[in-house]
Formats: sequence, C-alpha cells, structure tokens
Amino acid sequence: LTVVEKLSPINNLKSIKNAAEIKGLKEAHLKDACAMCQWLVWLEKAVAHPDSPLDEVTAASKLESFRRQQHGFVSLSFETISGYGANGAIIHYQPQPSTAAAIGTDRLYLVDSGGQYREGTTDITRTLHLGAPTDHEKQCFTRVLKGHIALSSSIFPAGTTGHMLDLLARTPLWAAGLDYRHGTGHGVGAFLCVHEGPHLISYYPRDPDPPIKEGMTSSIEPGYYEDGGFGIRIENVAVVVKAQTQFRFQGTEFLCFEPVALVPIQAKLIDMSLLLPDEARWVDDYHQTVWDKVSPLLAGEELEWLRESTQPLIYQIYGPDATAAADASS
Repeated sequence: LTVVEKLSPINNLKSIKNAAEIKGLKEAHLKDACAMCQWLVWLEKAVAHPDSPLDEVTAASKLESFRRQQHGFVSLSFETISGYGANGAIIHYQPQPSTAAAIGTDRLYLVDSGGQYREGTTDITRTLHLGAPTDHEKQCFTRVLKGHIALSSSIFPAGTTGHMLDLLARTPLWAAGLDYRHGTGHGVGAFLCVHEGPHLISYYPRDPDPPIKEGMTSSIEPGYYEDGGFGIRIENVAVVVKAQTQFRFQGTEFLCFEPVALVPIQAKLIDMSLLLPDEARWVDDYHQTVWDKVSPLLAGEELEWLRESTQPLIYQIYGPDATAAADASS
C-alpha cells in the first residue's frame, strides 16, 4: 500500500471563483458593510454613555444583531474576535461573559468578524480607538496600514505565490523593528469556509505552494500585537483580477487585488507624517469607493457618519486647518 499526499485538484478548482460567485461575494460584503457601519455608529454612542454597560461580549452580540437584520443572513462565519486593550494582543481571542473586558475610551479595540449570507462569506477586521490614541498607537497602526496598502495595491506576474507577496505587508513593520506572527492572507469560500485553501499569503514557505490566480479570493490582514498592551489588525477581503499594465513582459499576464470589503479605516489612528502621498491617495480612493457603493444603502445618522468617515484624510485629520496642512506638506 502506497500513501500519496498531494493537493486535491478539487480544492484548486474551488478556489477560483466563477462570475456568479464573485458577484455574490461582492453583494455579501455590501450587506456586511451596512451592518458594520450601523454598528460603528451605535458603538460610538454607546461608549459615550458610561451608565450603560458595554463590554467585549455585548459589543460583539450587538454586531451580530445588525448582521441578522440583513436579508439573506444565515450565521456568523466564525466566532467574533472582540478584544479591547491587552485582549486585542491575543490573536484568536474570544471573549467570555464572565471575563469580558469593559470597553472604554483609553485603549485600542480590535474586532475581527464576518457573516455567512446566501450570497457569500465575509471576513473583516477593523481596529478602533474610541478616545484619543497615543502617538505610539498611531505609529504602529500606520505601519500596519502601510503594509496593508502595499499588498493591496501590488501588481504581480501570474505564477507568483503568496509566500513571495507576504513581505510586502511586513516591510513597513520590519523597518521599525516590528512584526506579527500569523499569516497575511487566506482564501475565502463562496458561502463555505471562511478559511479556504489551497493558497495562502504567508511568511512561512510551503511545499507545495500554489500560485495566486485570477478569480481567487484572499484576505489581506497584516497586524501588530504588544503583549499586555494592544492589538492592531486591518483586514479586507479581495478578489484577484487582471491588472492593466503598459507592457506584458514576454507575454506574461499580471494580476492585482480588488478589495470587496467596504468599511472605512479610522482616520484618527493614522500618523500622516508616516504616509507617502501615494499611500494617502490609496486610502482616499478606497474611502471614495466605500462611499459610492455603500451610501445608497444607508440613511439618517448612519449615512452622515459614513459621509464624515470617507472624507479625504487631510480633512478628517486636520479639519479647518486642512488647507494650511496641505500647503506645509507641498
């Protein structure tokens, strides 16, 4: 008897989504974006009323309730990671009612969550500060953001593996002597497993290591974690699409990522002095896409919150002083 271990051809076929699956994935993430925006508005109001108990479990439960209001919602795609302060540094932390930390305004709050909708599967992480972040928190967050942008905006030849792409997300962190000890991206199923192979974006080499192909999905989720302090992760799900390049070296096809998760990135956590102009432009373009696609689905205070949260970074961060800040940086 000879035992042969190799990747199943079924997994390879399943990982490349057809047009209907991609359409469903985008629809699911639009629904998820609405739920996330409603929850973020609720969260900001809830933390402003300390007489109302707010902890990691109640916040996660409320987020689930907003998802359940979306037509076609079936279940969570995994148990919500809701980590405030030091708990956010525990990468796969799951709060329990008896030990859940109260959520306040003096620490970072990491929420990694997702839903199963009839149209598809979602997965998104946002890191928030409901008060005034420290300079150190902003610097760490911005380096994670720079890594997220570098990978999200990358253009790469067909045949490239996730292991080859992984360093793009880590380089801004490595430059400051920082790192994270988890993978940078995983496939996402079509109303199936939220973690789907066979491809990965990972620092660790694998054999075999299937290349990233057009039609695949991947999360993009660099992070940084300080034990006893805080956790930071910024995660979007993206679809691999053909890149429009000026040339095609020796007929090579080039690919890139199209984000389908559409929730604003908190501007007050960004240290603008660390962002290059192209990086700030990426955030502004991403936020414009969020506004264009999600705003027709919202109303009232949620719509106004989205309007404010997708303004160009320079206006969100500097407010009335935006013009002077722009002149100083030019």
